[in-house]
Amino acid sequence: MNGASREALAAARERLDALTDSTSVDAAQLAAELAAVTALLDREVSLRRVLTDPAQDGEAKAGLAQRLLGGQVSGTTADLVAGLVRSRWSQSRDLVDALEQLADIADLTAAQKAGTLDDVEDELFRFGRIVSSNTELRAALTNRKATASAKGELLRSLLGGRADAATERLVTRLVTAPRGRSLEAGLESLSKLAAERRDRVVAVVTSAVPLSDGQKQRLGAALAKLYGRQMHLNLDVDPEVLGGIRVQVGDEVINGSLADRIEDAARRMAS
Repeated sequence: MNGASREALAAARERLDALTDSTSVDAAQLAAELAAVTALLDREVSLRRVLTDPAQDGEAKAGLAQRLLGGQVSGTTADLVAGLVRSRWSQSRDLVDALEQLADIADLTAAQKAGTLDDVEDELFRFGRIVSSNTELRAALTNRKATASAKGELLRSLLGGRADAATERLVTRLVTAPRGRSLEAGLESLSKLAAERRDRVVAVVTSAVPLSDGQKQRLGAALAKLYGRQMHLNLDVDPEVLGGIRVQVGDEVINGSLADRIEDAARRMAS
């Protein structure tokens, strides 16, 4: 997002945080209702354009949103959406993208309140790894000819009872309503949002064998000191990493593996 849309989203996220700080607000219900509004505005292009028309008065647009949603969603959700349409948006589609992100954040907040946010982060990462290594599963989940209900049923068979409820809701929305995103990009975006809930940076750590609890703690402390922020470690095991570890933080890769050292030595000998 650019310009006005970025500012509008930032303000909406602040309002969402203020709302979900209240113990009386059901964050999971809020997420479901925001997702429903997302689907509505994604489908109704003309309505979306009216609600983001910069030539229209902001209060008038907010009133329209309140009338449309009244009785369909909670007052909290209707008020949040009304605040969104009062703002200025660079493109009408940005409003829908913002609503989708707010729905995801609300579900992650529900997990945080329940004390399961760490589990959700790990499950999103693991699910991404499973999908990337299983071409048949990825094909089934991204098949445009398959119905949303069929994909939802497949996900229930995979995640139902095995993953946190928030994880299942997030992944199901992504798979059944990708809105142009690839599955991998969507999962990466969800993982980043999950990390942001605790103002943490995600480090993808690949090692030849599973790390011990002590090794994980030492590595997390070292990375936190290096980056000046608390780190969340997504751990992966790859037997091809002959020794040591490989750490990726964003676009930066810290290579400490024996395999990488061998390759570097071979390149130096060849030159």
